[in-house]
Amino acid sequence: MRRRFLAGRRIDIQAICSELGLSRATVHRWYGSRDDVIGTALVTLVVPLFVSIEREVPGAGAQRLVDVFERQLHALAEAPALRAFLEQEREAAQRILTASDGVVEPQVVAVLQEMIEAEVARGYEPPAEPAVIAYAIVRMGESFLYADAARGFRGDYDRLRLVYAALLGASRPRDRPQSDLVHGRGAY
Repeated sequence: MRRRFLAGRRIDIQAICSELGLSRATVHRWYGSRDDVIGTALVTLVVPLFVSIEREVPGAGAQRLVDVFERQLHALAEAPALRAFLEQEREAAQRILTASDGVVEPQVVAVLQEMIEAEVARGYEPPAEPAVIAYAIVRMGESFLYADAARGFRGDYDRLRLVYAALLGASRPRDRPQSDLVHGRGAY
């Protein structure tokens, strides 16, 4: 399943069942619907990626979290398999990735919440509950990813970075003029 997804191929449950020597009923009992199968595979790819990115980012507190979340979003936007999935199966992808009662979103929110709570343990004081901030960051990231998919993945995330910073209570960078920040020119 993961190989098919990473290769940018459509996920055909019947073909996967044939390859594995399983019946559709068995797969359905184990995972549920096609959406759940795909969601489970996505979680096994996204969660380790997000944890890896978080480990690589230096710093502390709100600014570190802004950097982590921005890098995570860039990694998703630049992932060829996710781009192919969003382009080939836009409605299914949105349903699978954004359902609050689905497989993907709750686990991604939980991972981001853990990252925020780890910074809290090191002295960071968030302006709101970590669970609320994590949920808002995931929802905003989803919006930007899907809007970008519709526009051909432009990759203009400067404005989202500002919103992340506001949600996390991070200070604005001082080395860029306000007009550049508002108009989304340049990169951090």
